[in-house]
Amino acid sequence: MIKYTPLKDHEIPVKVLFTGYLCTVGIGYVVALIQILFTHGMADGKFGLSIDDIVYSYYGNRSGTVVETKLNGSMKEMAPEPERFQIIQWVRDGAQINDYEPSGVAKIIETRCVLCHNKDASGIPDFSDFEQLKALTAQDEGETFASLTRVSHIHLFGISFIFMFVGLIFAFSETTPVPYKSIAIGMPYVFLLADIMSWWLTKLHPWFAWLVILAGTGMGVSFAFMWVTSILEMWLFRPVFVEGPGMKVQEWLGNLICKGEESGMNKAYCTIKRGFAFLRDKWLQHGWPWVKGLFNK
Repeated sequence: MIKYTPLKDHEIPVKVLFTGYLCTVGIGYVVALIQILFTHGMADGKFGLSIDDIVYSYYGNRSGTVVETKLNGSMKEMAPEPERFQIIQWVRDGAQINDYEPSGVAKIIETRCVLCHNKDASGIPDFSDFEQLKALTAQDEGETFASLTRVSHIHLFGISFIFMFVGLIFAFSETTPVPYKSIAIGMPYVFLLADIMSWWLTKLHPWFAWLVILAGTGMGVSFAFMWVTSILEMWLFRPVFVEGPGMKVQEWLGNLICKGEESGMNKAYCTIKRGFAFLRDKWLQHGWPWVKGLFNK
């Protein structure tokens, strides 16, 4: 028996409220992905997110300095090549304060970098302070533990609230069987914790970089599933779930649920078992070959 008002039956003002929130956080999620492409995605100097980008961002490029890595990666577009080469040459010569102004590096830093890297900016080094700039001429070891701590607690609090409200709206849906609805609501938190944990693990060893991408992908898929289902049920229930392709999806999900005499805990156990069997088959068909390809690379 349904003990709640399904999304399709809510009053129009409530649907508008839910839709406004979902559209806003949906746009925010897309913008966040774009921001990742322009920051972490440029860590290796090439547009697009790759394993190398993740390694350079968290573990660091141990073959060079922080300044070199940034100038050849995410900061590549902030200065023309001759000026970037001039800074890198100064760093390789020892980054001495006596050569800072005579070499012309001071003027380049003042013109190109201090606009963002100043004392009023939070979370990034102040390049008007030579000592902070000097610290970045050491070997690139990726994110610092202090930076990871700051970013981790911001993501844990902020993203948890986003998924709480998205999950609350999705909880009023009726086209997804309860066991899978519960999994869909809970999985973003699992992937969020895995994502944060993978940053720290990658900081310790580059092998864990693949976990960052898998966790982030899982979080995005969970978000997209709840978002799309909620929007479609509120505004396009009949053409999608009664007369359209949504019927086949519901039948497919229903076939995964145990039939017969099972009830209560036994039925839940059987449903979860079938779900894991399905995921295992997909992992063996697609996931594991992909991971093996990464190892071979």
